[in-house]
Amino acid sequence: MLLERIDSPTDLKKLSLSELPQLAEEIRHFLIGKLSVTGGHLAPNLGVVELTLALHYLYNSPQDKFIFDVGHQAYVHKMLTGRQDRFDTLRQKDGLCGFVKRNESEHDVWEAGHSSTSLSAAIGMALARDLKGDSNKVVAVIGDGALTGGMALEALNHIGHEKRKLMVVLNDNEMSIAPNVGALHNYLGKVRTEKIYRKAKDELDWLLRKVPAIGGKLARTADRVKDSLKYLIAPEGMLFEEFGLKYLGPVDGHDIGKLLEAFKQADSLEGPVLVHVMTVKGKGYSPAEADSHKWHGVTGSYKIESGQVVKPVGPPMYTEVFGNTLIELAEQDKRIVAVTPAMPGGSGLLKFAEKFPDRMFDVGIAEQHAATMSAALAMEGMKPVFAVYSTFLQRAYDQVVHDICRQNLNVVFAIDRAGFVGADGETHQGVYDIPFLRHIPNMVIMMPKDENELRNMLRTAVDYDGGPIAVRYPRIAGTGVSIDEQMNPIEIGTWETVREGDYAAVLAIGPMVQVAEEAAELLKREGINIRVINARFIKPLDKQMLLALAKERIPLMIVEEGSVLGGFGSSVLEFYAMQGVQPASVHLAGVPDIYVEHATIKEQRAEVGLTAEGIAKQLASLQVRTRQRAT
Repeated sequence: MLLERIDSPTDLKKLSLSELPQLAEEIRHFLIGKLSVTGGHLAPNLGVVELTLALHYLYNSPQDKFIFDVGHQAYVHKMLTGRQDRFDTLRQKDGLCGFVKRNESEHDVWEAGHSSTSLSAAIGMALARDLKGDSNKVVAVIGDGALTGGMALEALNHIGHEKRKLMVVLNDNEMSIAPNVGALHNYLGKVRTEKIYRKAKDELDWLLRKVPAIGGKLARTADRVKDSLKYLIAPEGMLFEEFGLKYLGPVDGHDIGKLLEAFKQADSLEGPVLVHVMTVKGKGYSPAEADSHKWHGVTGSYKIESGQVVKPVGPPMYTEVFGNTLIELAEQDKRIVAVTPAMPGGSGLLKFAEKFPDRMFDVGIAEQHAATMSAALAMEGMKPVFAVYSTFLQRAYDQVVHDICRQNLNVVFAIDRAGFVGADGETHQGVYDIPFLRHIPNMVIMMPKDENELRNMLRTAVDYDGGPIAVRYPRIAGTGVSIDEQMNPIEIGTWETVREGDYAAVLAIGPMVQVAEEAAELLKREGINIRVINARFIKPLDKQMLLALAKERIPLMIVEEGSVLGGFGSSVLEFYAMQGVQPASVHLAGVPDIYVEHATIKEQRAEVGLTAEGIAKQLASLQVRTRQRAT
């Protein structure tokens, strides 16, 4: 086994070129086996095996900088840099991260869980290198999906302006998470299929190699002839050269010899170079090749032979409930359209797209554009439902403030993955959207305690014509409650008491309502009665209930699976301060001022005390703490 001999890039370089294809097959076998137990991003990594081998075989990491866009396709990179023995812990608590992680290895030089950042990082590192007088290589690996992100195009523009020495490897597999969309995708398709150009270029290369010696002026003339040929035969292939990058390709991304040849040619050129590499997402595992969308990220285990994913039995995920409910609502209201930034599957919209293909808009990896387009749709009388993960909504903050909320437009935000997300870890945690949304004028924010309430909140949202309104929901299965046949709108800004008690009151949102009820049940055994309030509207607050609670002089605990700083609890404290009202006491439980790393959602909650046992322990001491504060 060649793989057993590889513990660092130095070991890789000891192999002959002819041995690398065998190593590639061993790496694929390793990944398919390990991820069948742990889950993870299988298809993206199977597609970059030869590409990663070629980079580490030719260059010298970490002196030479490899910047992986998004970072979830760096498993092979991790294997080649001494982390094979940790793959049993992949995406588990205190285990190997599913993304590039700087404190994990000196070879991980850039972290990202969101797309389209690699080119900006590459030009930054190239500028720093030149300012310091160093001579290391800078290589950015970016997928064709990530290249549709506006930030990547901004960086391309600057790279062409600076003309610094760096290499962009465009990993073109025609996919991001979902199939790519848009004009740039279509442009790359033309480059891929321009057989006349490739044939003519190959024939010219062959002819030049037949000449005994080409040097100096003749070589430069030959390069100009080839450039002219490209412009003559394939003018649509010149986009990147117009940006100021020299373009090489397309290159077979599964032929290590051709990859090495292309990279060496790129090294011989001055200034920035883009190498267009064609790969197959899921390469070497037929289920993943057949459905790379499904196999982009596997959340559980699967059977290697059949590719059957082992799914837990239980209630549907909130995402599925959202998707099915939106179809019901759209059947009744023709104003409803769905907008998503390259996440039709993850956001539960695939069925909606089949049912209403003309009312479904996947804009690609372009959250800013999605938000502003939604604003314009709303301005023209439509009811856009912007389905987006909490972590990706961060990327559209300016558009939410400036284009949607400032103009008070009727955009519905369906915010998925609100709260902890489990194995995807700190780059994907949905714990910051409450602080960055609740302070924006005109915004309404809701979170359901269960899937039935989610349906009612979606009814509320599409019926609401008073401006922007957000429904946030977690990345977990529902509670299994019975579903009402008819959806009923909820009065804006009203909370509900789901459990009576006089010892203390817990104001909880979303899945924390169930956790609070479990904590109250634990304390009931000790004779302590806890009131549990479903604070389903994060904004506006239920002011009447808050004033009544203050008057009652009952200790309050705010429980949220979100940032304590600036979160729901902060809004309650602000309300009392602005009203000049002094409640008995207010205690906050949520996510502290730290990044919570990858683990299961249960483990992440336990880490910050958001469990029934943790909440019960804090509640049991509230009266004592309140009396101590009073004296």
